[in-house]
Amino acid sequence: MRNTKCNLHVLIVLFTILALVFPSATPSVFAQNTPQPETVTIAGTMQSELGCDGDWMPSCEITNLTFDANSDIWKGTFEVTPGNDQDKKGPRYKVALDGSWSENYGMNAKRDGADIPLVVDQPINVTFYYDHKTHVITDDYNTPIIVAVGDFQTQLGCSQNDDPNCLRAWLQDPEGDGSFVFATSALKAGTYSIALAISQKTITTTTNPTSFTVAEDNDEVYFSYDLANEELYISTTGAPKGNLNAQKAIWVNQDTILWDVIGSSRYQYALVYSPEAALELTADGISGGIEVPLTYTESGPGDEVLTQNPHLKGYSTFKLAEADLDEVPQMLRGQVAVVARYTSGKMVDATGVQIAGVLDDLYTYSGKLGVEFVEGTPTLRVWAPTAISVGVWLYDNAMLTSGRFYPMERDDATGVFSITGEPAWKNKFYLYEVKVFVPKTGKIETNLVTDPYSFSLSMNSTRSQIVDLADPMLKPAGWDTLEKPELVNPEDSVIYELHVRDFSISDESVPEKYRGKFMAFTVDDSNGMQHLKALAEAGLTHIHLLPAFDIASVNENYSTWKSVDEDLLKTYGPASELQAQAVAQIKAQDGFNWGYDPYHYTTPEGSYATNPFGYVRIREFREMVQSLNQSGLRVVMDVVYNHTSQSGQNEKSVLDKIVPGYYYRLDLEGNVETSTCCQNTATEHRMMEKLMVDSVVTWATQYKVDGFRFDLMGHHMLSNMQAVRDALDALTLEKDGVDGKSIYVYGEGWDFGEVAKNARGINATQLNIGGTGIGVFNDRLRDGVRGGNPFDDPRLQGFSTGLYLFPNAVESRTPEDQLAKLLDYTDWIRIGLAGNLKNYTLTQKDGRTVDGAHITYNNTPAGYTLDPQENIIYVSAHDNETIFDAVQLKAPAEATLADRIRMNNLALSVPMFSQGVPFFHAGDDILRSKSLDRNSYDSGDWFNRLDWTYQTNNWGVGLPIEGTDRWDIYAPLLENPALKPSPQQITNAASVFREFLQIRKSSPLFRLTTEQQVMDTVSFLNTGPEQIPGLIVMRLVDVDETDPNYSEILVFFNASPDTVSFSDSTWISAGFTLHPVLVNSADPIASRATFNQSAGTFSIPPLTASVFVWED
Repeated sequence: MRNTKCNLHVLIVLFTILALVFPSATPSVFAQNTPQPETVTIAGTMQSELGCDGDWMPSCEITNLTFDANSDIWKGTFEVTPGNDQDKKGPRYKVALDGSWSENYGMNAKRDGADIPLVVDQPINVTFYYDHKTHVITDDYNTPIIVAVGDFQTQLGCSQNDDPNCLRAWLQDPEGDGSFVFATSALKAGTYSIALAISQKTITTTTNPTSFTVAEDNDEVYFSYDLANEELYISTTGAPKGNLNAQKAIWVNQDTILWDVIGSSRYQYALVYSPEAALELTADGISGGIEVPLTYTESGPGDEVLTQNPHLKGYSTFKLAEADLDEVPQMLRGQVAVVARYTSGKMVDATGVQIAGVLDDLYTYSGKLGVEFVEGTPTLRVWAPTAISVGVWLYDNAMLTSGRFYPMERDDATGVFSITGEPAWKNKFYLYEVKVFVPKTGKIETNLVTDPYSFSLSMNSTRSQIVDLADPMLKPAGWDTLEKPELVNPEDSVIYELHVRDFSISDESVPEKYRGKFMAFTVDDSNGMQHLKALAEAGLTHIHLLPAFDIASVNENYSTWKSVDEDLLKTYGPASELQAQAVAQIKAQDGFNWGYDPYHYTTPEGSYATNPFGYVRIREFREMVQSLNQSGLRVVMDVVYNHTSQSGQNEKSVLDKIVPGYYYRLDLEGNVETSTCCQNTATEHRMMEKLMVDSVVTWATQYKVDGFRFDLMGHHMLSNMQAVRDALDALTLEKDGVDGKSIYVYGEGWDFGEVAKNARGINATQLNIGGTGIGVFNDRLRDGVRGGNPFDDPRLQGFSTGLYLFPNAVESRTPEDQLAKLLDYTDWIRIGLAGNLKNYTLTQKDGRTVDGAHITYNNTPAGYTLDPQENIIYVSAHDNETIFDAVQLKAPAEATLADRIRMNNLALSVPMFSQGVPFFHAGDDILRSKSLDRNSYDSGDWFNRLDWTYQTNNWGVGLPIEGTDRWDIYAPLLENPALKPSPQQITNAASVFREFLQIRKSSPLFRLTTEQQVMDTVSFLNTGPEQIPGLIVMRLVDVDETDPNYSEILVFFNASPDTVSFSDSTWISAGFTLHPVLVNSADPIASRATFNQSAGTFSIPPLTASVFVWED
C-alpha cells in the first residue's frame, strides 16, 4: 500500500444551532447492540473458485470472515477472479450468518436483500467487511473503506489512537449514494484531531488532519463524507434527523398522508415540495422548497384507506388543508417530503413520500393507452401524471440514431400525454422522452424509454413500433374466421405445459429456420406436431406456453448466439461434470431461457420469431395459435405481471422511467420489494392493474389466446384477478371476435413475501380463491404423490414413490412414522381427487369424518376450493425435478427401471383421474428427464431437450448445473446404465399416457362441474384407520345420469409393489369390467387387473392405476 495526501474541503460545525446544509439524505447511523453471530460467511459466485464444493453455500468455512475484536467487525481477504460467474447472472455475493440462509444480508444492509455485484477485470485480493451492528456488508473493490482516525479512537474501543486498521469509526454508506456517515456519543468533552483513511483496491490515502471540539461529555458527534465532492462535514450537535432518500411517509389520497411517527400537539408537521427537486436536509429541517402545513388527525384515515393498506395500520394520519389541495398536482410533479418538528422548531424527523395512493386518487384513467389507430391514423398515449414534460421521438427505421421529436400534450385531468400523428407514421419506430423527478436519484431525469403498452418492438426491445394490429398484413389467411376446438366446461380441460424453444429446437423434422420458433408449430408433419396431435386425439385440450411475451434475458440477435458442441458432450460420461461446465460457459449467450423476466408485457418475444425486427413476430405468433387450434388444441399463455426484470433507472427498466415509484410495490422505506425474485409490481395500484387487464384483453382479442396462467398469482390482489375475469367475461364473439367466458384463468396461489397473510390486501392465494372460478395449483396432492416438498431432501418418498411400502435406504423414520405419513399423504390425495373442495367430507386416517378445510396440510387447510374448476392438479411442472427424475431420486435402490416407470405412470394417473383440471409438464408422457436438473431455467438446450422420436428421454447427459451440492447423490444414479430407459420403454410410456387421456375423455364422471355434483358422485372406500395402506379406491356413481355409457366407475390406485386384493360384499354379482381402453393396454401388467364377480373382489396389479366400469 502507499500513503498519500489529497486535497480535502473540511467544514467544522461547532454551534448548537446549525446552518449547515447536508448534501444528501442521511441514513440511520446508530448501531444496534446485538450479539455477534457464531460465523459469518461470504456466500456467492466466487465460492467454488475458492475451494468450496459449490456456490451460494452459507456453511462453507473456506469463505468465513474472521471477527476483529479491535474493530468490532468481521473481515476476510480472498482472491477474486473474473471467472466467478457460473450462472451467467453476474458475479455477486451476500453474507450469511451461522452457516445458513436463515439470516442473511445483502445490498443496502437489508436482510434477505439483493445480491451485491462484484465484477473484477483480473485476479485481485478483495477484502470483505461486515458490521453486525448495522448489518452493512461491503468490499474494498466496489466501495472505499473510510475510517476516521485520530486521538479519539481509544475512547471508541480501539487499542490505540491514530490507527487506520481499527474500524470502530468506520464511515458507512448503506444507501450506496456516495454519502458515508458515522455518529458517536462516546467521546468526552475536548478538542480532537481527525483525518480520514480511505482504502480501496489495496491502495490507501489519508486526508489532511483537522480538528473538532466536543462541548460536553457524550454529546453526539456526526461525521459525513461526500465522496463525489471530497468534503467532510462534522457536526458536534448530532446528525440531521431523517432521510430524504427514504420514503417512509405514504400519501394515500389527495388530502391524507400516513407516517410512522408520533402524532401529537407537541409537534408541528409540514409537507415540503420543490418543482426543481432542490430539497436538502439540514439540522433545522428541509431547505430549498415550499412548505405546506399538515394537521395531525387522531381519528385516523378511515376504514377504506386501511382496507386498501392494511400494512399501514398504526401509522399517524396527517391532513392537508382544503385550501392547499389545488396545488397537489403541482406538488406531485416535483420532489416531495414531510418534516416533523417540536413546537420550538427543533427537528424530529423528515422523510420522502410514496405517492402511488394519491396518484390513484387523482389520475385513474380508463381509456386507451399505447397506440390506437382510427381510420388509418395513429394516436399515441402514455400515462405520466408526475412528468414535467413528455414527447415522442420518431424513427424511420429501428437502426437510425437520429429521429424527429414531437412534444405531446398533457391532459391535466388524467395525467395522460397524447399526440395524434399522420398515417405515414404506421410501422415507424418510437421512443418517449420523459422529463420527471426520480426519488431514488433525487434529481429530475430525462429518460428515453419504450412504450409500456408496446405492441411491436425492434430487435432487443430498443424501440417500440407503431403498428395496427388490425392490419391484414399481420394476419394469416383465415385468422378472422378461426374456429376454436370445442370446450364445453373448464373441467373438460387437460393442460400440457411446453416451452416454445424446447418444442422444436432439437426436432430435425422441422426446417432449420423454424426450430425454436413460433413457426415450428405450423409444420404439421413434424415429429413434435404429430406427437401433439396424437395427444389431442386422445383427449388433451390445451397447450400451455411458458412465457412468450417480450423477455429481458435472451439476446434476440441470434447471429450472436453461442452453442455447445453436442457431439463432444455426447462423448462425456453420463455423470460427468463437463457437460454442465460447457453449458455454464455460454449461459446468457445462447438462445435459451424460461423467460420469467418480463420486459414488455404485450409484445411477442422476438427470439421466437424468424425476424426479431418489428411486426414479423405478431403474424408468426398468430400463425402458431391458428395451427394449434386447427390441430384441436387451445393455447394458454404463461403471464408474469407480478414483476419485471429491472426497475429504477436501470437499462431495461420501462415503467419506473415513466412514473417513478408508482408501478412497483415498495417497502416501508420506499425500496422496491423483491420477494418474487425480481422487481415486484404493485397491481393493487389502479394503473398497474389496468396495464395487466389491458394486456390480457389484448392477448385474448388480438391473438385469440384461450387461457392465462398467472405466475405467482398470490402476489396479486384477489380484486385484480376478479378484474381480469370480469374483463374476459365481457368479451363476446359478436363484439370482440372471441368468447371470453371460455377463456380459462389459473395461477400459482402461493402465499409468501410482503403480501403474505393479506398484509397488502386480500391476495389471490389458495385460501382466498374459492368461489371465483379461477384455478390454483394444488401442492397438497403434488406433495402427497411425490413425497416431501420442493425444499426437502429430494429422496423423501411419497404415495407413488415407495413410502412405507417400498422404502429407500435414506429413510430414517420408524415404520410406524412412515405409515402415519403415508396415510396423511393419502388423505391429501383423496381430497385432491375430489376437487380439493373445502366442504367435501372424508373419513380420514383416524376415523373421524371431516371436511376438506379441516384436513391439515403443513398447518393450513388441505381443501380450499368451492368449484372443481378451481383445482389445478399436477405432479410435475417446469419448476423442480421432472416426475421421472423425482422417481429416480426417491425409489429404493432395488427398484428396477420397470418399477420406476410404473411409479412414474402411477403418479401421472392421479391428476388425470382427479376432479378439476389436470396439468402436465411437456414430456411427462415420454419419461422426460433433465438429468436431475431441478431448476433448468437457464440450463440450455442440452439439459432441456425433448426428443419426439422417443429414442432418448435425456437421462444421464451429465451432472446438472443446478444442485452441485447434491452431485454425490446424483452421480451414482446417472452413471447406472440400468436406469436409462430404452426407446421401447419411452414409446410404451407415451401409449399409457394416451390411454389415461382416453379414459378421462370417455366419461363426464371424471369431469364434474359443480361442488354439489362432486359431493353427490364421488366417494372413497378403504379409508380410516383400518385401510389397506397405499391403496386409494375412488367410486364415481352417475346419480344425475350424465354419463350415457357408465352408471358407475371404480378407480384403484395401488402404490404397493405387490398385487393387492380388495373386496366388498355389496359388489357380489356387480357388473364391473375393466375399462375397454385397459383391456388391451400398452402396459400388459395393467391389463391383468381383474374383478371376481362371485366374490366381489378386485385384484389390482402392483404400482398400477386400474379403472373398472359398470356399463348401463
